[in-house]
Amino acid sequence: MNQSWQPSASIETLRKRAALLHQIRVFFAQRKVLEVETPALSSHTITDPYLEAMHTLHTQGGALNSTKLYLQTSPEYAMKRLLAAGSGDIFQLCKAFRDDEVGRIHNPEFTMLEWYRIGFSLQHLIDEVGSLLMATLKVEAVNQSSYSVLFERHLAFNPLEVDLPSLFEICAKLGLQDYVGSLRANLAGDENAHASVLLKDSILQVLFSTHIESLIGIDYPTVVVDFPASQASLATLHENGRTANRFEVYYKGIELANGFDELTDAQSQHLRFAQDNQKRSVLGLSIKPIDTHFMAALFSGLPQCAGVALGVDRLLMLALQKNTIEEVMSFSQRNC
Repeated sequence: MNQSWQPSASIETLRKRAALLHQIRVFFAQRKVLEVETPALSSHTITDPYLEAMHTLHTQGGALNSTKLYLQTSPEYAMKRLLAAGSGDIFQLCKAFRDDEVGRIHNPEFTMLEWYRIGFSLQHLIDEVGSLLMATLKVEAVNQSSYSVLFERHLAFNPLEVDLPSLFEICAKLGLQDYVGSLRANLAGDENAHASVLLKDSILQVLFSTHIESLIGIDYPTVVVDFPASQASLATLHENGRTANRFEVYYKGIELANGFDELTDAQSQHLRFAQDNQKRSVLGLSIKPIDTHFMAALFSGLPQCAGVALGVDRLLMLALQKNTIEEVMSFSQRNC
């Protein structure tokens, strides 16, 4: 008999999932952080060249009047509109959607925890993330390291200072010359600054994922700070202009969270969105319309805040020592 109708996770695991969601809500209730809900569908989407949104059509009045609506990759823009409207500290547990692979730690539809704290420094938010992880993962500590230190420790070069020719040599020694060749071919004919930044960032991200991720956060979660400015379009920058107030959290080689000291300057944010679209053009990707509602909220005034998004399915997978995220989902994409 066909058993494909069965859930991906066991019923006992789903009980533990419900308990974790309750624990998260209690965590924020104790801190007087308001739970909110925002739409899953929007007339706008992200400009990020490294993420692709899914979309659908709303055909009210017939196909000729159809409107493209995007499924949210994150509730970030809508939550920041609430912040600009005076909501105060907020959090949300919601479904997010990305046109991504299906695999051990990926599913096109997943559960995200996102929260924003007004007046928090990035370190204050990192400390709060650490408290949540220690409570949910039952770990005794959370470590912290900088992006550059990890590259110097594991690959013996500084990612902020290395030039492209040196990166090509490093990739050749590591057997990644085919990847670099393919990437350069995709950018053929584009010798502008955006192409160079894209090329360098793409190589650094591959080196990080193939030679660093699996080596950090083995015993305790590790917070990685001080990412290159070019890899943080929604974050404020350090005074040096080279690094951003952004962090990521890794545990047992898996990325769990991504946080920022949020950029509040509307003109700077509009420029970065435009630069994102220029990068998308270089990559041969479609140009995305800038979210006018979000920009209007920024021009109205977004309070200084720090925010973070955390993958709930990955968190539960690690907490319960499961091998894949589909083992903690009622139904993964494989059996939908």
